[in-house]
Amino acid sequence: MDPSTKQNLDVILKTFLSGGIAGCCAKTTVAPLDRVKILLQAHNKHYKHLGVFSTLKQVVHKEGFTGLYKGNGVQMLRIFPYAAIQYMSYEQYKKLIKTFSISPHFVKLLSGSLAGLTSVLFTYPLDMVRARLAFQVKGEHMYQGLVDTFRTIILVEGGFKALYRGIIPSILGMAPYAGLSFYSFETLKNLCLDRFPDLLGSPCPQNTGGLVLTLPAKLICGGLAGAISQTVAYPLDVVRRRLQVSIMLPDSHKYNSGWPNTLYIVYKENGIWHGLYRGLTVNYLRVMPMVAVSFSTYETTKKMFGLDTGADR
Repeated sequence: MDPSTKQNLDVILKTFLSGGIAGCCAKTTVAPLDRVKILLQAHNKHYKHLGVFSTLKQVVHKEGFTGLYKGNGVQMLRIFPYAAIQYMSYEQYKKLIKTFSISPHFVKLLSGSLAGLTSVLFTYPLDMVRARLAFQVKGEHMYQGLVDTFRTIILVEGGFKALYRGIIPSILGMAPYAGLSFYSFETLKNLCLDRFPDLLGSPCPQNTGGLVLTLPAKLICGGLAGAISQTVAYPLDVVRRRLQVSIMLPDSHKYNSGWPNTLYIVYKENGIWHGLYRGLTVNYLRVMPMVAVSFSTYETTKKMFGLDTGADR
């Protein structure tokens, strides 16, 4: 094998593993808040009248501490390939798009958007199954685990295409979310290393970047990137979740006309704050540490693998 090709494959494998590890660490960190978000977004009848912290407390009361992690096993099966593909494809898209000599800002934004879309298309069925399992409450289970959920959706809801219910709003929401997330993080990272190299940077002589962000700086930049991107994309995330679990709702027939109609129903019945942005508070509490841990773990793991994590101009 040609040495340059071998080196390229080595970098791709290392970024793939770094991304997968980062995703698993990040999602496990916020799994309880992820569960609460799904319960609130889709108006589960047991929790729809509660707030974030009262829902956390009630879940523990009704289902025990492990109830906070319901669906997290499936989440790990989904998130490793999801995050691995997202981070790996981001690096590859960025390398490809740079050859067109366009603005570096646009390169990061477009690369992030394409990376998000790529990972969603490959892993969406597992996200669907995970949402169904997380929406269940103790004593009212429709599904008995991963395999049963897959089988039931395919046999009862219209074949394999049923596993992609809600994919359109997911794609429409993922493009700005992933694009802004990567763009915001890299822009903030560059800003920190440019303006405050002594305070927020640390030397890393084994790579070509010279300086890398300190861990606290990575966490702050990641948290801010998550907040910015989530604010823009959140209403479509609500619609995606409502479509994914609609069959488990008493009024499921209302959501059979596609995502635009679902967006309208959510807005008409619950308004903007209590509908399209319902659960946003818990999402900030969850997405900021999640993205912070994800980017920090990714950059740290890349550093361990000997890959450059310095500022990208």
